[in-house]
Amino acid sequence: MSKIQRAILSVTDKSGLVDFARQLAALGVELISTGGTAKLLRDSGIAVKDISELTGFPEMLDGRVKTLHPKVHGGILHRRENSAHRAAVAEHGIPAIDMVVVNLYAFEKTAAKPGVRFEELIENIDIGGPSMIRSAAKNFQDVAIVTSPADYAAIAEEMTQSGGSLSKETKWRLAQKAFATTAAYDSAIASTLERVGSGSDSHGLELKPAEDFPQTLRLSFEKVIDLRYGENPHQKAAMYKDASGAGVANARQVQGKELSYNNIVDLQAAWDLAQEFDEPICAIIKHTNPCGTATGKTLAEAYMRALECDPVSAFGGVIGVNRTVDGAAAAEMGKLFLEVIAAPAFDENAKAIFAAKKNLRLVEVPAGEQNWVLKNISGGMLVQDADRHQLSEADLKVVTQRPPTAEEKRALLFAWKVCKHVKSNAILYARDGQTVGVGAGQMSRVDSCKVGAMKAQLPLKGSVVASDAFFPFPDGVEEVAKAGATAVIQPGGSVRDREVIEAADRLGLAMIFTGVRHFRH
Repeated sequence: MSKIQRAILSVTDKSGLVDFARQLAALGVELISTGGTAKLLRDSGIAVKDISELTGFPEMLDGRVKTLHPKVHGGILHRRENSAHRAAVAEHGIPAIDMVVVNLYAFEKTAAKPGVRFEELIENIDIGGPSMIRSAAKNFQDVAIVTSPADYAAIAEEMTQSGGSLSKETKWRLAQKAFATTAAYDSAIASTLERVGSGSDSHGLELKPAEDFPQTLRLSFEKVIDLRYGENPHQKAAMYKDASGAGVANARQVQGKELSYNNIVDLQAAWDLAQEFDEPICAIIKHTNPCGTATGKTLAEAYMRALECDPVSAFGGVIGVNRTVDGAAAAEMGKLFLEVIAAPAFDENAKAIFAAKKNLRLVEVPAGEQNWVLKNISGGMLVQDADRHQLSEADLKVVTQRPPTAEEKRALLFAWKVCKHVKSNAILYARDGQTVGVGAGQMSRVDSCKVGAMKAQLPLKGSVVASDAFFPFPDGVEEVAKAGATAVIQPGGSVRDREVIEAADRLGLAMIFTGVRHFRH
């Protein structure tokens, strides 16, 4: 292993850089740097040579050109074991560069800024940085490429232990990470620029969405963890996260054993449903369906009301809430065997109560919305917007002779929000702020009506019903009326709507059409 003698440092994210550079200098590494990075090091008392001293050219064109030079890339790319390469760099006075420490302009952060201008976006496309990264990664046998501050400490430790060198295995690992970095960076640029329109003003072009979905779908995710297995023990699985820092993939587990694949799928379902409500809410999920959901004045009350819906199915369930779990809620939840509880946070009293249940997973989920829903198909991918539709008063159309009472209307709107998260064909019986019976995933809607009534542990008399799609025949309405429901909310749109409405009128039901369907496959 050859000793690292010379390094170029040029970074946007300067966290940890001063300490790392100081450690390199202590190991006898000559430091070369650019612009703001050089100033930071010099102001910190670290000896550093400007890039212009190496190239013989000043940084120019507002910083666009500083490292794009044969003395930079020749110093990185020449193969040390190749005599012709050694002769060429010697002839042109090109010194070897053994380490490149680079991270890139924050293009994605710039693109995410409200009202960002086109010119600002373009100027945050890094050219020299990716070029140096690729050059160093290509020649990884001779050059170490460092793209993340997270690697500084381990690299400094290895160099200290080895007298200033890095193993070929470490250099290869760093090169793999480097190519992944530039791939993700280019993907972010291409995906963003595909969505730039041609509107202009006196300040230049402004970002505008070009189309709903890009012509080429580019996805970049970082592995969080290898899971023990997938849906079944014979399937391998892993979880990946995006760069948003939000949502289930970026959650922090504060207690309990490792999450399973199925835990995470149910956790997502619980979290999505809990985010539908502003008031305290508890959703109890089993196999991605809500077996009990309720609001309450407190989280403890919401949980107890949700549990009343189906305490048998709730055993071994996954809970999602939209409030910090306090001691009162924890005391009630702790009475039941649960797999996971997902919440924005857990207070110290709750943590102390749950500590007795070592296997119970407590997960704190950072706020954030899912933009797209992806589904694998053989040979490709289906992509759609996340279903975040919210009803307004203007959406509601009373189609029966009897309008719903104020109490029925509140219950119908609650049921509609929850029904959206039940697998289709979905029928949900509810009262104000509490589910009563859930009919999920049946092949016919009338069967879902029957299953929902059969599963009910609470009185069905006086309940209301939500249906995720239209009733194709009057038999579904007749079934929910027989069970004791008094009002129905559904999208409408069937060729037999008139027959369904007539059946509702005959049975004394109130019925609202929403004009919106919520299939969940």
